Formats: sequence, C-alpha cells, structure tokens
Amino acid sequence: MSIPEPPDEALAEVAIVDYGLGNLRSATRGLERAGASVTITDDPETFAAADGVVLPGVGAFREGMENAGPYRDALVEHAEAGRPLFGICLGMQMLLTSSEEADHAGQGEVRGLDLIPGTNVRFDVDEKVPHMGWNDLSVDRDHPVAAGVDGEYAYFVHSYYAEPEDPDAVVATSRHGVEFPAIVANETGNVFGTQFHPEKSGETGLRILRNFVEYCAER
Repeated sequence: MSIPEPPDEALAEVAIVDYGLGNLRSATRGLERAGASVTITDDPETFAAADGVVLPGVGAFREGMENAGPYRDALVEHAEAGRPLFGICLGMQMLLTSSEEADHAGQGEVRGLDLIPGTNVRFDVDEKVPHMGWNDLSVDRDHPVAAGVDGEYAYFVHSYYAEPEDPDAVVATSRHGVEFPAIVANETGNVFGTQFHPEKSGETGLRILRNFVEYCAER
C-alpha cells in the first residue's frame, strides 16, 4: 500500500474533541501525517470552524457519554448538518444508541449519541476478551473512508462491538469468533467510525486517516 507524502499545505481543518478519554497525541500525529491541520478542543463552539470532527475514545461507554455530555448537542448538530464526524474505538461505539456495557456493569441504560441506531454488545464468553491485536478488514460496501483497505490489517482493542439496526450501516467487518463491524456509517455517510485504532494501525490506519481528511476537504 502506497501512502502519499503529506502536502505542504493542510488539506482540511480537523477538530479533535478533548473530553478526557481520547488518545489525543497519537490521533493528532496520525491526522497531521494524513494532511490535516489539527485543533484539540474542549470548546464545542469550535466545531463549526472545522471541516471535520474526530471523536476519539478509550475506556467505558458510561464514562465516555458522561464526559461527552457537554458536547452532545454540538456533535448532533454537526452531524445533522451533514458535516463529517469520525468516531474512533469507544468514540465509534458512542455514535450508536446504547451499549450492553453499562448493563453488564450494573449501571443501567446509558444513551449514546444515537446517530447510528443500534447497540454495542459484548463478545461471547467463549472468546478472549478484550479482543486485542491485528485483524484483517473485509469491506462490504463503498464508503470514502474505507477506500483501498479491503484485506488490509488494523489494530483492535475492545470487549464490545457494534450491532447497528440497519445492516447497511456496516461498511467493513472483521472477525473474533464472530463477524463484527469494523467500520460503520450512517445512511448519508457523513457520520462514521472505526472500531480499530487507525492511529495505531500503520499504513492501513494512515490510509483511513488520509481518506477522512480528503473527504473533509471535498465537503
């Protein structure tokens, strides 16, 4: 896989949401290598000035949604305006409606952003949890962010996976005992996420990030 060198001038302005649970440094480096000018922000008013917004995430669903509470309205408004919103790992799971994780921890139902209707479910007890390591990607339908990565490998760390209500929301899959969504997107395509960490996925991840940056530039 050949990844072009980053351009002399940024292709797009990207805002990374700083809500206390993201892998900000690695995500920033990856996006800059992919040609973006990156702003890490905890001010939802800055989303409007960005060509695209990235919602990273490491940790538990409930904590993620509690921390992201001040940004919920701005993120939903950004998405409903047709602008690119990219969730990474927990950030991808937060795009859905709910997660079994909070129920599993005895914390009751926690509502996600509900931008991609569905829930996140735990891997079967017979599988090693968390699922950690490199797995190949099978691209099931066209989406700009997934261009050029069919059959390539990405790095995963997760115990839960998405189950969208609409099967067409699944852009790419991988396997850990069961087939699970590795990339999901809403119907219009501007809201999407990867269960894996592109910033930790070598050339595959850099291709994903470059696809995202170019998508933002084109919008």
